[in-house]
Amino acid sequence: MRVVKRRSTMTSRLSLALRAGSAVNLLLAGMPVLASEKDELTVEVTPQQQEADQAPGDGLPTAAPASPASPITVKFVVSQFTDIPVSGDADSTLRYSGRADAYFDISGAAFGLNDSITLTIRPEYTWGKDSNGVIGLIPNNTALFRGENTGDFDLSASITKRWNSGAKLTVGKVNVLDQGGKLPVVGSNGHFGFQNLSMALPPSAIIPNTITGVLLEVPTKKVLYRLWVYDPDSQYQRSGFETAFGSGVGFLGSVTFPVKIGDAPGYYALKLSGSTRNDINAGSLPAALIPSPGSDFGNKRGEFAAVLAGYQYISVYPESPGKGWGIFGQIYLSNGDPTFLDKSGFIGISGNPRNRPQDRFGIAWFRYSPTNRLVDTLAGRLALEDEEGVEAFYTVGLHKNLTLAANLQVIDSAVSARDIGIIAGLRLTASF
Repeated sequence: MRVVKRRSTMTSRLSLALRAGSAVNLLLAGMPVLASEKDELTVEVTPQQQEADQAPGDGLPTAAPASPASPITVKFVVSQFTDIPVSGDADSTLRYSGRADAYFDISGAAFGLNDSITLTIRPEYTWGKDSNGVIGLIPNNTALFRGENTGDFDLSASITKRWNSGAKLTVGKVNVLDQGGKLPVVGSNGHFGFQNLSMALPPSAIIPNTITGVLLEVPTKKVLYRLWVYDPDSQYQRSGFETAFGSGVGFLGSVTFPVKIGDAPGYYALKLSGSTRNDINAGSLPAALIPSPGSDFGNKRGEFAAVLAGYQYISVYPESPGKGWGIFGQIYLSNGDPTFLDKSGFIGISGNPRNRPQDRFGIAWFRYSPTNRLVDTLAGRLALEDEEGVEAFYTVGLHKNLTLAANLQVIDSAVSARDIGIIAGLRLTASF
């Protein structure tokens, strides 16, 4: 894309928010995995997938299926963050913040229904001062990303029906952040793994951080199919009924193919997403990225994007079930209008050290390109370019339910007026 390199007088405003919260929306791979209580990712086995292998990873502790004797299960995960910019033009301010999530799974038996039905209630709460937007456009702390001028508390609720074949249908309000912890190799959701949204939950500018809609998964012996139909507006701090589908209809369709290289499992996905909206998603973007009224950007009807993603283990450890290391990557392309990103990509390595399988490490590179027409439209008030960066982390397993992670990010911001910045931080996470 054409790089605009021009000093901007907008720098003070651009603490902005370029806290991109729901500004940077999500497109996720539909991987056939789930998180176990031991913080491991395993392939979701169905009668058609008996030969599937265990896929190690670092995922969000989710509530185990409720038994008839215990129709309600509860899980909590709490993370505390400290970080500080150590290079660049951002103020070297030490910040403290945190996030707490709860997961209540209530079996249908509690309502006199079949156990194949589950009601999930998911409250979340954040606090403190985060560093999103002080260096890059893409939020560097996934756990704390949310839209501008929004509060710290939200509540999601959904109903899921499961069949013996492994098929699953979910209806309601769903926090998409939870899907990131279920991905093999990368296994990140803000509480665990990578912190930058670029790897934890790759932004697409099409799928909001919290959606209301219908989510269907259909596993077969050789492939997993996924279809989502949802309201394209972010549902953060909304019930989903205020202006239901007022901006159109969004969709995600994906196919995921499991493969094996030697004894190491891998997963490769093709994903297509889009919506029928005919304007830029102003409710999910920082004010500085919204074109002035009457501009020629954001007037086309319909947006569409395609993703190729791969997650391949290089080594798994027989002596430590569910542990190993591998590589991952993704390429993203969109039609660019009214979507504010037109292409992106990343590649990385992540996993567990063999001599300390309770620990976890990762390093990845990413690059994101704002849509050329949006760059041109905003050139008079804000100079933009591609955003590029590297993130590295190491997590020490202090206890079965307690981890401490050190994180370092080097980011060349999409805001041209900013120097390359480096931010370092710590994350203490407890799950119970």
